[in-house]
Amino acid sequence: MLRTTVARLTVRGLLGSRRGLLLLVVPGLLLLMSVIARGSSADKQQLTATILGQLGLGTLVPLLGVVVGTGVISTEIDDGSIVYLLAKPLPRWQIITTKLIVAVLTSWVVAAVPTLLAGLVLYGTKDALAVGYAVGVLVASTAYSSVFLLLGVVTRNAVVAGLAYALIWESVVGNFVEGARTLSVQQWGLAVARAVAPHGGISTNVGLGAAVPLLVLVTVGAGWLAAVRLAGLTLAAGD
Repeated sequence: MLRTTVARLTVRGLLGSRRGLLLLVVPGLLLLMSVIARGSSADKQQLTATILGQLGLGTLVPLLGVVVGTGVISTEIDDGSIVYLLAKPLPRWQIITTKLIVAVLTSWVVAAVPTLLAGLVLYGTKDALAVGYAVGVLVASTAYSSVFLLLGVVTRNAVVAGLAYALIWESVVGNFVEGARTLSVQQWGLAVARAVAPHGGISTNVGLGAAVPLLVLVTVGAGWLAAVRLAGLTLAAGD
């Protein structure tokens, strides 16, 4: 019952603010661009890879991750209302997992579903390319949600730190610096997408055997660290 209340309050706080508007605008831009690009004479497979891989998975998805992952908890920490939540008889790890579930499900709705629709608009069902990118976004947005939730717990500048990571590391370094690609969530998502759509021309230097363990490690590890840090906030509040 308490977890349901935490989830409801988290959804209300996430969607009832300016963040809620961003969660509509960003996927809307992806869909709009896909509709416009559909009439292009360029190679459709390459065009789909550029829009869904580089723009979508490489830029828009991590930005959505920042908005969602930090939004489910950082506001409560900033305004001090987290103290009232921590006073409830609910283990701290359950608070984190509840907020993480809300963040993940929200990310799937605002990132994976629009990616699938954009892929279908651009390339139809050929080569399972739309499905491949959608699955890649599913796993990547899960990892992003956990990482940015952790940032929301450990720093009051979570949005700034998250944007720096999303725009510099994932959009630039993860795309163009070969040695850093192994540590890019985007590249892990692309590895999963390529496994789902092996004939879709999806390019990444990270193998599925490395991508899947790293996705699991980052998602679980960041969630665990967030729970540990949240328990520390309880002690600070009681001092």
